[in-house]
Amino acid sequence: MNGTADFVVSFPGLNINDLEINRIAFEFNLFGREIAIYWYGLLIALAFLLAMILAIKQAKKHGLTADDIVDFFLILIPFAIIGARLYYVAFEWSEFSSDWFKILDLRSGGLAFYGGVIGAIIGIWLMAMYKRIRLSKILDYMVPYLPLGHAIGRWGNFFNQEAFGTNTSLPWGMISNGTSSYLNRINPDSGSVLPGLDPSLPVHPTFLYEFLANILIFVILILVRRRSKQPMTTLSGYFVLYGVVRFFVEGIRTDSLYTGDGIRVSQLLSAIMVVFGILIILINAIRNNSRKKALAAIKLREDQTAGILLVPLSTGEVTDKTGKQIDQEDITDNEDRKSNV
Repeated sequence: MNGTADFVVSFPGLNINDLEINRIAFEFNLFGREIAIYWYGLLIALAFLLAMILAIKQAKKHGLTADDIVDFFLILIPFAIIGARLYYVAFEWSEFSSDWFKILDLRSGGLAFYGGVIGAIIGIWLMAMYKRIRLSKILDYMVPYLPLGHAIGRWGNFFNQEAFGTNTSLPWGMISNGTSSYLNRINPDSGSVLPGLDPSLPVHPTFLYEFLANILIFVILILVRRRSKQPMTTLSGYFVLYGVVRFFVEGIRTDSLYTGDGIRVSQLLSAIMVVFGILIILINAIRNNSRKKALAAIKLREDQTAGILLVPLSTGEVTDKTGKQIDQEDITDNEDRKSNV
């Protein structure tokens, strides 16, 4: 082991052993002071930057401008980070109650994804009101970039050796001094809610599961956004897809945040997301069906009105296409119906 490495990671089933990783990506000197850039923060910054660049490239096709996208990102980034941190602190208050300044230290992680989503939505809502852009429109446009950024950010968990799962015998199981140390700290003897964990065995690399799932969700949502005309369709798709993924992944996480009743908070929120997403899909389907029926009824009335074929005779009489004579009053009534349609 290199004396400077923070963690030594192995994937025994894949024959990948003793991979040395550091939480710090690089360091530099600024005015005589050493500045450390951590992988966790660097990857989050890169995720936001890539998402913004891609969003700008497609903005014009969706009735938005590059300035609109930049404005939304300028407000959602701080709101997302603040929301993610406050959410985490709220459920881990015992860790911060004795030293409030620790709340500002993000170098070791401690950002909760759902808190970030809530914060970002609040920021987007405020900017949407300011710019007079329909909230459903901007959310539908922006949401595909959320799983993309999330996928990149999950590698920050890898460099911090956090957000992993329970023991597994699967070939891609991961083990490190970081996983072993954490599992020792939450040993059942110390009151852990997860009995049966063995610090000497590999664990589920749940960061990798979410990375792969989020990349797939990103691709699906881009396709949905391209083809769908219904409002909030892309957003509801994200709610359902990520909600299902997170519900099951959270079930094997060892670092979940819990309610007072022992319920995993993220599983509860994931279930709510799925239900909410399905409701939006159903409402859109009902509205779409009603719209189709209304259009069909209008077309039927037009066809019925056009069904009377007026044929002038030498006698001045008028008949329909069956040869039946039509009174002048009927013709007038028919013309009135046409003008009303």
